[in-house]
Amino acid sequence: MGVLSNLEPKRVFYYFEEITKIPHGSGNVEKISDFLVDFAKAHNLFYIQDAMKNVIMVKEAIPGYEKEPVVILQGHMDMVAVQTPDCTMDMKTEGLKVGIDGDNVYAEGTSLGGDDGIAVAYALALLDSEDIKHPRLEVIITVDEEVGMDGAREIDLSMLQGHRMINLDSEEEGIFLTSCAGGARVNCRFPMKKQELTGIRYELEVSGLLGGHSGGEIHKERGNSNCILGRLLWRLSEKMPVGLVSADGGLADNAIPRQTKAVVVVEEKDAESLEQQVAALATELADELATKDPDTKVTAKKLSAAERNVCAAPEELRRVAAFLQATPNGVQAMSADMPGLVQTSLNLGILKEDAESLRAEYSVRSSVETEKDNLIAKLAALVELTGGDYVVTGDYPGWKYRVHSPLREKMVKLYAEMYGTEPRVEAIHAGLECGLLGSKITDLDCVSMGPDMKDIHTTEETLSISSTKRVWEYLVKVLETKD
Repeated sequence: MGVLSNLEPKRVFYYFEEITKIPHGSGNVEKISDFLVDFAKAHNLFYIQDAMKNVIMVKEAIPGYEKEPVVILQGHMDMVAVQTPDCTMDMKTEGLKVGIDGDNVYAEGTSLGGDDGIAVAYALALLDSEDIKHPRLEVIITVDEEVGMDGAREIDLSMLQGHRMINLDSEEEGIFLTSCAGGARVNCRFPMKKQELTGIRYELEVSGLLGGHSGGEIHKERGNSNCILGRLLWRLSEKMPVGLVSADGGLADNAIPRQTKAVVVVEEKDAESLEQQVAALATELADELATKDPDTKVTAKKLSAAERNVCAAPEELRRVAAFLQATPNGVQAMSADMPGLVQTSLNLGILKEDAESLRAEYSVRSSVETEKDNLIAKLAALVELTGGDYVVTGDYPGWKYRVHSPLREKMVKLYAEMYGTEPRVEAIHAGLECGLLGSKITDLDCVSMGPDMKDIHTTEETLSISSTKRVWEYLVKVLETKD
């Protein structure tokens, strides 16, 4: 018996738990992809597994539904694999430890992968069913959505017949998404010359932040641990020579970082000043983020007495600290057409010093293509001014709102009939694969939906059991209802 065996709908939670047993962080999708292929073979379904490990599965319409419009169901198989500092699990080789807390499913010490494991579970439960009425179903499960939508970018969909798609990569029940922002990753690199410096080593740490999804929660203006560390390094570099031994913060470009550490070297005479500056910044942030991120901590831990250390030279650190102090981050523009919608933003998700360079990796988003391009250009100019270089990867288009949408109209009508209230039809700032897939399917009519999830991309991620059941019942109703 599995942990989730008694939950309804049984087949959905059965497959969801099976998925959690398989390591499937972005870039580590071979096993989950092969699991899907084995499922297709066992159920005698037509399937394609391409070179990137994207999987397409097809189930023909049941008798009486052959003339109904084909429905494409779409989600992604990878998850943002993050864990708490004290979690010893190897997420590249070990499955998750799921649990139940009231109405929620969670994972012990790690992210849950409800984004987007629940989409895969819904699809498998439908393909496995023998009593659900449905038209031809074409299921697209992509790879590495969380790190640039590479699977959606490369997948060949020329064999599909469908022009209606239900994307199952949303996290709030009762909201139908019909457009989203485009985006890109900007990977910056700063060469840093090393030298020997005699002094005391300190570990600087920014921790206790809430983090979150850089698309869905960027408007909450939570603290960014990488940016806070940059603020601290710049302040220190104004007061004293500081050598940089190491830096490490954040886990994904599209996740707001919660913890960043750096090891620095300062002369013995500057040790007290360093500790004072750290304490002062901690006090400032306690006031600035009192409501937005109340548990933010900034600390300094002495690691050694005065000794010789190999580190990036103080002038090198000051140059990089200048970049981190000046970098834009967070919301850059709000939409004038849709009140409350973020139009343009960026997130410094990863900061890491290794070998002879420091890397800073960003997720840039905008629903206005020219604003996205200009923000990338602004970041590029700042990188060049501070002696670095950059590369733009994973550029993907936005998903434009469709004025006439038979699928949306049908889904809104059925939702109102089932629940007595109309769903909210919205646009989001987060990126979805609908734009990329829409560029490959002529006249694609698409709606994105999903059950309630909270704190995705973090170790506090939860999936609502009751919402999962309601969304399943609604999804079945959509498929069973003829046009």
